[in-house]
Amino acid sequence: MAASFLADRRIVAGLLVNLFSSICIVFINKWIYVHYGFPNMTLTLVHFVVTWLGLYFCQKMDVFAPKSLPIRRIVWLALSFCGFVAFTNLSLQNNSIGTYQLAKAMTTPVIILIQTTYYKKTFSTKIKLTLVPITLGVILNSYYDVRFNLLGIVFASLGVLVTSLYQVWVGAKQHELQVNSMQLLYYQAPLSSAFLLCIVPLFEPLTGPGGIFGPWSLPALMTVLFSGVVAFLVNLSIYWIIGNTSPVTYNMFGHFKFCITLVGGYLLFHDPLSLNQALGILCTLAGILSYTHFKLMEQEEGKSRLAQRP
Repeated sequence: MAASFLADRRIVAGLLVNLFSSICIVFINKWIYVHYGFPNMTLTLVHFVVTWLGLYFCQKMDVFAPKSLPIRRIVWLALSFCGFVAFTNLSLQNNSIGTYQLAKAMTTPVIILIQTTYYKKTFSTKIKLTLVPITLGVILNSYYDVRFNLLGIVFASLGVLVTSLYQVWVGAKQHELQVNSMQLLYYQAPLSSAFLLCIVPLFEPLTGPGGIFGPWSLPALMTVLFSGVVAFLVNLSIYWIIGNTSPVTYNMFGHFKFCITLVGGYLLFHDPLSLNQALGILCTLAGILSYTHFKLMEQEEGKSRLAQRP
């Protein structure tokens, strides 16, 4: 009983860290794009490097013990990590926060599609039906967004696809390689950094205004560095939650961040909101709440069946 209570407390703590860091990183990154024009892929690279440095100091303080992993076994995970962060940042840069946040709600339907198709997992009809209002609401909001642009929607769609693959693979790799979240991320973060380091000079200028090496003001550099620290907390908590629960549970919890981020976007960045967008948001919220309700019911029914077994 004590061990179960301690495990529950750890899961709650991990969820809270992810809640605050995930909301914070959205607003910080949007502020960096709007007020400083910092290049997207370079910002992603900063996040990866700070994440690896954070893990390096953690293992030096004996927070975890590194485990030797074959690089070839995590190459695709490292590449998907690059795409996951880069495409979601590009979506944030090119869309309003509302459209960016609603597009992320499509991660749950895509994860269910991937797990059904490739991992032969089954989901109830009730769960599948809740994906209809979620998808419809996202489409409504995106189509009627007054700041709608095709490039932003392309980045959002790619972000959803790669993020879904990434989240499924994280859970699978942790079980396959028998490693915890820190051990896996410790090897994967520098590998992702190396991939991005080779790509960044091909897409972003190295010098001059908007270039990697500036000139940048001290406030801009400090904000970027702080963004990297928050990104470290986001990445670590994502790995920890998925490794200790499941990708679907992580996204189910992610819906609680949905409304907070939306409201913050309208208040801080004055994102416009049309009536049709509001209907889209309500439709998505209805689907999210229904999904959460049915998922919790299924989990309780599963616990009851296990308890009744002799």
